[in-house]
Amino acid sequence: MSEQDIHHRPALSNVLVLVPTYNERENLPLILRRIRDSVPDADVLVLEDNSPDGTGAVADRLAAADPRLQVMHRPGKEGLGKAYLAGFEWGLQHGYDALVEIDADGSHPPERLPTMLAAAEGADVVIGSRWIRGGRVVNWPIHRKALSVGGNIYVKTLLGMPVNDATAGYRVYRSDALRTIGLEGVDSYGYCFQADLTWRAIRAGLRVVEIPITFVEREIGQSKMNPDIARESLLNITRWGWEYRRGQLRSLSERLSHRQKKDS
Repeated sequence: MSEQDIHHRPALSNVLVLVPTYNERENLPLILRRIRDSVPDADVLVLEDNSPDGTGAVADRLAAADPRLQVMHRPGKEGLGKAYLAGFEWGLQHGYDALVEIDADGSHPPERLPTMLAAAEGADVVIGSRWIRGGRVVNWPIHRKALSVGGNIYVKTLLGMPVNDATAGYRVYRSDALRTIGLEGVDSYGYCFQADLTWRAIRAGLRVVEIPITFVEREIGQSKMNPDIARESLLNITRWGWEYRRGQLRSLSERLSHRQKKDS
């Protein structure tokens, strides 16, 4: 049996692209046009967090002209994770085969989405990765690159996770993978949400693959990253790492104890 046969999954015929927005009035029409050009057969759901700049009205206007575009109006800004969880729930209820995460600011290239969806024919989760061969970041200062690379090395080392860009926000999830992961217990809502779901997928034995992308820093608007988000990520990942290492030590101790009893 070939490697392709081993990893083959059912074809993806019904794809939903999730686009969370908060104050993205100027970026939203641009990214939606690129998504439509790249994956014309996909549906799109804008997750609008009651932006004060009028993004919701722009989304509604665009949806009125595109039958494959819908808008979920949410009460306010609750974090990226909560927006995606709401989108996942909606997509699963409506029978989609795969759900895509993509930022509204244009940093994630929709042009790579066909390649990522093709990769999902042999994987449960596909990550658009900045930090593998062929991936790169454009227009980031050196300190931000160092922070991202260092953070991902920390995650990979602490959790023993074979993923180079666990914090990446450009992803394809097969619907069955989300059901396997189980979203009920997810309690990380900032940017560590991505690392959380990666860790859950790995622990569930799912196949996660990385596809190189060129990440381009936004040209319009302001980044949502702030020190509080970074702090939440660091604390949560450290806690998960401690629990993982403690579990490893407990398992090792139990195996040694069992061996000693067997030998005595």
